[in-house]
Amino acid sequence: MASAPPRPFSLAKTRNIGIMAHIDAGKTTTTDHILYYAGTKHKLGEVDKGTTTADYDQEEQERGITIYSACIPFVWQDCTVNLIDTPGHVDFTAEVERSLRVLDGCVVVFDAQNGVEAQSETVWRQADKYQVPRLVFVNKMDVVGANFDNTLDEIRDRLEGNPVPLTIPIGSGSVKDSPTPFIGVIDLLTMKALFYDADKQGKTFREEPIPEDHQAGARAWRERLFDQLTRHDESDKITSAYLE
Repeated sequence: MASAPPRPFSLAKTRNIGIMAHIDAGKTTTTDHILYYAGTKHKLGEVDKGTTTADYDQEEQERGITIYSACIPFVWQDCTVNLIDTPGHVDFTAEVERSLRVLDGCVVVFDAQNGVEAQSETVWRQADKYQVPRLVFVNKMDVVGANFDNTLDEIRDRLEGNPVPLTIPIGSGSVKDSPTPFIGVIDLLTMKALFYDADKQGKTFREEPIPEDHQAGARAWRERLFDQLTRHDESDKITSAYLE
């Protein structure tokens, strides 16, 4: 039986992306979701049951925390991504620093209820040290006390960062505890609302117009996004595209 030729390997199409956070912010769960949405695995794992891809070591499975950095490669479109899940516990900070030296970029996960926590600050400073570009992911918007705006304010005040949201949440908290629960996000680039299908664990979503009571807020966030981008657009390409 003839086999397919191996996929050509190209460093230009390869990226090392780290996932970093304070312990229990949802870092390993986020990693598992990325792999699931990319089609690398067909079922989501659970940290408490020791069934996530990244927590492969027996001690990690027993303790329910990440101890060793795990590298999981997957293919997305025409690129190879080496996804590196790093420990969130302060005792394993050296393991995070070791990973940062090889990263092209990282995703820093924040708990929407707790905002910037002690280890969040440590890994952020480490990323500053190695000049690693960052994306911010505000997780757990469906828990009691989740506060998107407060998390961004703490990133500005405590980490001296300048987060520019590309999506904003619709609601916060769960159906049980909130009159306006978290039900989806608004994409500020397309100005569309995205609602995820719970039955398929978020792997599919439907695109709809922005709800009327969120339109003013979405426009304000989009203006902030445009304002921040144009400050770094010396050739005015973004302004020209916007006006056209």
